[in-house]
Amino acid sequence: MKDYSRIYNVEMGSIAWKAGIEPGDSVVSINGRRLKDIFDYHYSMTYRRIRLKIKKRNSVVEKINIYKQEYEDIGISFKEDLINGEKSCTNKCIFCFIDQLPKGMRETLYYKDDDARLSLLHGNYVTLTNTGMNELKRMARLRISPINISVHTVNPELRVKMMANRSAGDIMEKIAFLAKKKIRMNCQAVLCRGINDGDEMARTINELSSLYPYVNSISIVPVGLTKYRGNLFKLEPYDKESSIEVLDMITGMQPALKERLGVNFAYAADEFYIMAGRETPGPGEYDGYPQIENGVGLLASFADEVREAIGEEKYELNPRRISILTGEAAFSFMKDMAELVMERHPGIEIEVFAVKNIFFGKEVTVAGLLTGNDIINALKGKSLGEELLLPVVMLRADDDIFLDDVTLSEISETLGVKVTPVNVSGFDFVSKITGRRSDA
Repeated sequence: MKDYSRIYNVEMGSIAWKAGIEPGDSVVSINGRRLKDIFDYHYSMTYRRIRLKIKKRNSVVEKINIYKQEYEDIGISFKEDLINGEKSCTNKCIFCFIDQLPKGMRETLYYKDDDARLSLLHGNYVTLTNTGMNELKRMARLRISPINISVHTVNPELRVKMMANRSAGDIMEKIAFLAKKKIRMNCQAVLCRGINDGDEMARTINELSSLYPYVNSISIVPVGLTKYRGNLFKLEPYDKESSIEVLDMITGMQPALKERLGVNFAYAADEFYIMAGRETPGPGEYDGYPQIENGVGLLASFADEVREAIGEEKYELNPRRISILTGEAAFSFMKDMAELVMERHPGIEIEVFAVKNIFFGKEVTVAGLLTGNDIINALKGKSLGEELLLPVVMLRADDDIFLDDVTLSEISETLGVKVTPVNVSGFDFVSKITGRRSDA
């Protein structure tokens, strides 16, 4: 690790700017301590007085004393989120999605991060297999909370087997330590059919629920399988019958959990309801949607927002014909949402297209894993109206590039239609369809 951290930007007019700190300078230490990562920096900002040692671009070291408000930031940022780089994954999970990617995709897609600090910054799920007790104590001291943890199973022997890592068996000891230090956690179990479901899933839910409220929830999500598994561990996809079994067990446990904890605690991913052919629960069953970023309760929340956005009154807008693109899993749901909008707004015509995932294979049905070429091949020659709407989750974060490096503009040019990304929000969905502004 570097002895100092290079400054990427200094906010104009900030405390650091007034103190003469410039981009390209480096932080040697704050209050006598070198920065291990961005959390050391944020922790130091809690003090009213900070003593900075700055290495200027000409290598001269300056000492700067700053007096400020408690928790006030001085206005510097670093090139990397964590300052010193992130920890990579040391597991060989039998269900790892990255191991199922084909060759030839962009290099960043193959990188496996497993860094608890990224959990707080970006909501990543981490396994804690590469996090020792000293690091756990530091996380507690710096109040790194909440953390999203990939548990999968609390059975030590089974977790070691599933993750092919002999360090994976102590997950409950680590979670219990963090809970004792009042660190909040949301957990997930990627369910592999016949391996960590059934009684093993029940054990996982029950043991984690004993640490509520610091273990706030657990999401149960189905394993994702692509056609590129090759010689990887043989896994069976969930089907309708097996999905029903998973849902029956979770919903069967929820009444006792709610009576004991006041919340349902364990929540099945929307994919299980789709595969089972069941409606998702109402919004009130998700207890504030603690795992909505993990695809749990997303459909219920979206539908609730659509109904609120369209209101009760019918009124006509300018005639407009548009298309909506989605994956096979959400096709029926998106058709229902489109029907709701058209019912309230005569004159608007919407056609929903489900695109089959040829790139990853038939088992992958979510919209977020569709590629640009699959979209083009499915919709080329179709009458798409004046605009094509697609979910923004298909695109790389803060960019307009799909998984196969096809750009949004290339799709628009090839299909001959305006293409507009839509946020995962019922309000934005209705706004983009009707052209009415939404602040949500």
